[in-house]
Formats: sequence, structure tokens, C-alpha cells
Amino acid sequence: MHPYAWPTESDAFALVPALSLAYYLVVRRHSVERRRIACFVFAMLLLVAVFATPLETLALNSLLTAHFLQNVTVAEWVPALLVLSLPPLLASRVRVPMLPALVLWLGTYFAWHVPAAYDFALRHPHSFLHLEHATYLVAGTALWWPVIHGRHSSGTKAAYLFGAFVLASPLGLLLALLPDPVYAFYEARPTVWGLSHLLDQEIAGTTMAGEQAVVFFAAFAFYFSCFLQEEEGTAYPVSQPLSSSARTPSTPARHSSSTSSSGRA
Repeated sequence: MHPYAWPTESDAFALVPALSLAYYLVVRRHSVERRRIACFVFAMLLLVAVFATPLETLALNSLLTAHFLQNVTVAEWVPALLVLSLPPLLASRVRVPMLPALVLWLGTYFAWHVPAAYDFALRHPHSFLHLEHATYLVAGTALWWPVIHGRHSSGTKAAYLFGAFVLASPLGLLLALLPDPVYAFYEARPTVWGLSHLLDQEIAGTTMAGEQAVVFFAAFAFYFSCFLQEEEGTAYPVSQPLSSSARTPSTPARHSSSTSSSGRA
């Protein structure tokens, strides 16, 4: 097969229509902002970009880096956009606790990157590989749900995101630093662009670690900034001092008025 051939079978061919129909049925009775609809459309475009283009062929035949890109898309980017696409009034009906969501996401990530599981899924692209991507999507949705629609404070959300990054990032760094390739599936296949299997693995691990640093730090910075603003507002309330100071001058004025009245009497 040509390394840049367009795929004839793909997760996206079933997943995108199914998610689109589900989204329509869920939100049709609710008023949805355009920016939320845009998030959903962008999520679908990402799925098409990584699963219905030659990137899919590269991932299934040549490049570990291509498959890692698919994984981070379906485990982090697409779930975040899907959760953002839901109106808060509707999403607030479902509560996802933070700690189980984080454990589920980390467990899913690390379990599927065990070489035996990773190779087995790639050797069964019509069954276990679909299962891998489905579990990534579910775990990623659980990860982002309490951040975007949870009732926790901004400080708690910032700490949660920081913890997710600290606990997940060693996986990519480890793969980038290992002295030998660990996935036999790709070792048995030729690479492209003159890359060695080890260099492909180093690029894949570095890319995953860098991507997680950007995504999680951006989300962490946003909620940490919100936390600082909330703390500043608590420490320096504006309305109460102004109203108190506004009332203070009025008392002497009334006293003076009553004094002058009694003097005239």
C-alpha cells in the first residue's frame, strides 16, 4: 500500500455521523450559542483530519508519530471540544467527580501504551483498535467534564489540571528517552522520510509531552488566573467600603442640622 493512500475504512466514517446525530438529538430542545456549535464542528473536523486522511494510512503502516497524533486528538482535544459544545444548563444535570475521572483517564492512557496492548490493538484494526479509540474518547470526556461543567472552585480546577499534566507527561518523556524501540508492530514495517524506528519513537514521545504541556498549561493558566481574580475580589471587596464611606459623612450633616435647629428654637 502506498504510504500516503487515502483510507477506505476509518473510525471517522462511523464516529462523525454518530456523534453529529447524538449532538443534534441532545441539544435540539435547548438554546445553544454559536461558539458551542463551532466547538462541536471543530471537533468533527479534527476527527476527519486524523482518521479519514493519509495520516490514518501512515499510523496503521509506517509511523508511530502519526498514531500518537491520533491518540492525543481523540483522548484530549476532541473530548475537550465536545464538552465545551454542550450548553451548561444541560450539562449541569450530569456530575462527574474529579478523582475517578483523573484515574480513569490516566489508567486508559498508560494501559494502552503498554507495548503488548499497543501492538495487539494495531494488529486488530477492525476490533481492538476501535475499542482503544473509544475508551480514549470516553476517558477524555470524563477528564474535561468536571473542569468545564463542574461546580468546583477555579483553584481546585487549576490544581486538577496541573496534577493531570504532572502525572501524564512522564509517559511521553520516557518514550522519547528510551534507547531502543519498544513497539514491535512498527519495527517490522518500513518508515518514511528516512526516519529510523528509534527516531520515530523519540519524535512521537517528544510531541506527546510537548502537546500536553501546551494544552494543560493553557487550561491551568486560565483557571489559575480566575482563582487569583476571585481571591483578589474576596480580599478587597469594593461595594461595602464604598457604601460605608458614603454613609459616614451623612451622620455629621444630620447632627449639624439638628443642632442648628435647636439653636434657632
